[in-house]
Amino acid sequence: MEEGGVVIRTAAVAHVRDRRLLQARSAGKDVFYMAGGKIDPGETPEQALHREVREELGVGVSAYRKLGIFECQAYGHAPGTALHMTCFTADLTGDPHPTSEVAELRYFTVGEYASMPHVAPGSMLVFHRLHELGLIDW
Repeated sequence: MEEGGVVIRTAAVAHVRDRRLLQARSAGKDVFYMAGGKIDPGETPEQALHREVREELGVGVSAYRKLGIFECQAYGHAPGTALHMTCFTADLTGDPHPTSEVAELRYFTVGEYASMPHVAPGSMLVFHRLHELGLIDW
């Protein structure tokens, strides 16, 4: 990542069901992205994970493991704006459902997501990592 550029630090959940990865779409947006969001000042990625999952998916996190840190150009932001996403695999306390922040939730294979008209680069990195690990289908 470039020195001095804007970096958006986020925490995200990689929730897999039936070998597909959960993605969320905000109202008025055309791209599906990892459920999660910005890490608040003074907050750890783990704290942000718990807060964002409650806010976006309406459920809690019962168990989680760090999948990795993914860095790329932040989708929908000015060139040079970097995404620094700490992503976790997680078990949820119930079935996720769209909250007021989210218009739609959908589970995708790698190929299904890649064929969408718009994809978030950070999500694509996670899709590829999970496929490499044998956790989701192509």
